[in-house]
Amino acid sequence: MYSLRTQRLMTGNEAVAYAVKQADVDFIAAYPITPQTIIVERLSEYVASGEINAEFVPVESEHSALSACIGASLSGARVFTSSSAQGLALMHEVMYIASGLRCPIVMAVANRALSAPLNIHGDHSDIMGSRDSGWVQIFCENPQEVYDYTIQAFRLAEHPDVLLPVTVNLDGFTVSHSSEPVAVLEDSVVKEYLPRHERPRLDYYSPASFGVFALPTHYFEFKVEQEKALRKAGDVFNEVAAAYPDEAGRLVKLDKVNSDGRIALVCMGGTTGTLRHVLKQSASREFSLISLKLFTPFPSKEILEALSDAEGVVVMDRATSPGAPLPPLASNIVASLYEAGINIPVLSVVYGLGGREPTLRLIREMLEKAKERLRTVKVRVNRMYLGYRGEER
Repeated sequence: MYSLRTQRLMTGNEAVAYAVKQADVDFIAAYPITPQTIIVERLSEYVASGEINAEFVPVESEHSALSACIGASLSGARVFTSSSAQGLALMHEVMYIASGLRCPIVMAVANRALSAPLNIHGDHSDIMGSRDSGWVQIFCENPQEVYDYTIQAFRLAEHPDVLLPVTVNLDGFTVSHSSEPVAVLEDSVVKEYLPRHERPRLDYYSPASFGVFALPTHYFEFKVEQEKALRKAGDVFNEVAAAYPDEAGRLVKLDKVNSDGRIALVCMGGTTGTLRHVLKQSASREFSLISLKLFTPFPSKEILEALSDAEGVVVMDRATSPGAPLPPLASNIVASLYEAGINIPVLSVVYGLGGREPTLRLIREMLEKAKERLRTVKVRVNRMYLGYRGEER
């Protein structure tokens, strides 16, 4: 395991920056916002010391950061930026433009709660607010995954059959600021893994147009072709992972633990590690754990295979969708089950909003309640707010 590597002690943010350095990027747009600021701080140090030969552009806002990335990407550059929370919300308009223009930008998102009320701690509400913007979305459980998945994100984004932007998501503070040993590849190995591809770009000698005005006669076709490319990214995903030089760090769409458990837990991000610990300490084998890494394009086929033997499903969302029937991840799981004609009970659990971390005790209590509710409640989808201090309705 990790035989080709050396160990470095890193936070999740530092793991992003180190991976971006090794990816030999050409352009970095930087604007600080907690909890991602350390990413661009480290990158500025790499640029200042000559460890990266890149244009480092400190802009006046996150909107400008992503706009600058689009210009650089259309010129053929390898491009990176990062953001969080309100900064990502300010980018929202430009995220649609980046995907619509087929710009293979990689952006790290240190996930953080959206205001109001003001909160700087971690949940997934920021990226879920832009889940339909046409970006590939990858979620990381720990700094090791952050490092490996950031490198692979560049190859996925720049693949000739994809050419779409990618977000690498890491939970604010619990992953972005937590240190652990990270096994890193040699620079030369990463460079060989990330070849440069020719792609359509702005060129003085071969003029081309990007972002042209599209009337109703053509806009529909643009959007359908963009969606096809995003779905194609799900197929290319496996190819990108298979080529990664160390099998231990390869991208997966999902990871399943305790495959014989009759109740499946589905979770994304850092809390999955806590669930792993609880299940490891428990003598019970009633629960399996599905750690979902790829959220968009949603891997329905793989999810259904992982749930094939389940008698019930607990879906854990670190975000809400106010006014919607279900929060984002639960909505996708239920839709996948419905489309396949599978009728098993689902417990939708919203947890961790505003950085309220689920304790080991809370998770153990949730698992006991889940067994009871999935067995006795006569509705297909039940709901729970884990750690909520008000009265449940």
